[in-house]
Amino acid sequence: MKKLFSLMLALSMALSLCVPACAQESHTITGEEFPIYYQGNDIGEKMTLYFLDGVTDLPYMEASDLCGLFNDMIGDKELGVSFTMETEGPVVTYTRHHEGSPSDGTYATFDFDRSEITFRDYNLFFMKADASTILDVTGLKYFNDQGEPALMQKINKGTFDRYGDELVLPLADYGIELVYQPIENGRYLIPLQTISDFFMANGVGPQAYFNGQGVFLAAQIMPGDETYYAAPTGERSEALTKYGYGELCMMLDYLYGQKEIHEIDSFDQLLYQIGFKQALIGSEVKQADGAIARLISDFLDDGHSGWHAFSYLAGDIDYKAPYGTSMTRLLDQITIYAKARAKAFPDGIPGYQEIGNTAYITFDEFALGNEKSGEDFYLVDDPADFEDTDTIGLIMKAHAMITRENSPIENVVLDLSCNRGGAADTAIFVIAWFLGEASIGMKDTMTGAVCASTYRCDANRDREFDERDTVEDKNLFVLTSPFSFSCGNLVPCALKDSGKVTVLGRTSGGGSCVVLNISSAWGSSFQISGSRRLSFIKNGAYYDIDRGADPDFVITSPEKFYDREALTDYINSLY
Repeated sequence: MKKLFSLMLALSMALSLCVPACAQESHTITGEEFPIYYQGNDIGEKMTLYFLDGVTDLPYMEASDLCGLFNDMIGDKELGVSFTMETEGPVVTYTRHHEGSPSDGTYATFDFDRSEITFRDYNLFFMKADASTILDVTGLKYFNDQGEPALMQKINKGTFDRYGDELVLPLADYGIELVYQPIENGRYLIPLQTISDFFMANGVGPQAYFNGQGVFLAAQIMPGDETYYAAPTGERSEALTKYGYGELCMMLDYLYGQKEIHEIDSFDQLLYQIGFKQALIGSEVKQADGAIARLISDFLDDGHSGWHAFSYLAGDIDYKAPYGTSMTRLLDQITIYAKARAKAFPDGIPGYQEIGNTAYITFDEFALGNEKSGEDFYLVDDPADFEDTDTIGLIMKAHAMITRENSPIENVVLDLSCNRGGAADTAIFVIAWFLGEASIGMKDTMTGAVCASTYRCDANRDREFDERDTVEDKNLFVLTSPFSFSCGNLVPCALKDSGKVTVLGRTSGGGSCVVLNISSAWGSSFQISGSRRLSFIKNGAYYDIDRGADPDFVITSPEKFYDREALTDYINSLY
């Protein structure tokens, strides 16, 4: 499957999910091969799954196949990364090998008697071979085939990465069983959804959806997927219902990055308190999926969490969950600012605009266009030919205009007032362009690991990373509103903290956690705020950016955001 992956506790004892570790029961085990689908297409490969005691909707993967999955997803022969597996009775250990790297020798241990998984270092175990840090958020390739630097360059700034604590996943506490039968060479079975949640979606791969007819590898399932919804509808088995509830609670307990902020002690407890647990442990799939959708909209209610689609067992249902208080307020702000801007720019707002001595750069998403690597940005002869929808290309175009001979530009305004976020690579590039360097902090709320990555950008495309690639010698401004979310919030937070940039407008909209596409064991699709939290560093400490960046100068009227003649006069009056 190498080609595929390269593409891409409770209120009381009555509420507790805890079950004691016990000797393995004897199961009747059957195996079957299923086709693998990617983006709805059969890729011509098979995955062998196993089933217990005639239950056909709760699949397991054999431990040796999981080792192969690690080598497919994370292994890299050229860079010397590989995984091996060892067994000793009911214990399976996977070891990562990468000579000369801090990740060399880190391991994951599966104790099948205790139904427990232990990671020596979760982040190191899943670290991509070419990643610059344990929590690197960049995705593009930053060297061409000749080894020349392209687009961005990571530099060392003396801020040390802090590795996370040992991570123990107590599956037994959530009623989840790892199955070991000591026959022949031993058989070790792991629930596919547990692998999907903790080894794929939150590692380096897509989710694995199973619909009884095939395995669908995708970040998300969306309504209208004819192949996925071709499977028969129906109820969940008792085994899938019990396992699926426990896995859902465990996944949310460990992977939901806003758990502490939302004052959630455990999701089992929360689901009981809000009255959703009964729907989730019942056999009616539509009600269970509806409970997840309402959990997201009513109680998580953050801009990174959202509902995608119902399980194949419920069918292809066109459903839109109602918005919670926070999202309703955010959407109201979006409407207000979008209308004000459309009134000022009925033909659409330009990506780059000059008003007197002030340049305005506007984009609504930190988009990468069709680029697959940093090298792609060097294939365009004239930066003026970049599309405004390609954010890095737009910055390169703006840089050429601002730094041209006899340029009148003294002030540079980054208009993020209607920006909803996007790709982290692009946000890093923009910060580096404004400040000369971009330092991005990241914290993993599940492991406690923190790191900082610092980058320079090549805005003038000369493959040098120097003072000619920044506009830090200009008067710098960023325009924000409650609409400015995710990376549209990260950038103003980083710029404001630098002390070099003036924030205009209203407090930005927040959004600190990286989006994590996830699923239920019965095949519903949704997303949450994941465990990786974007942060800025001040006085050596990592600060969450979820509350947003407060403006240095408040602009109360949305209409005044887009009266650029008046705004330019106001900016000039500040000096």
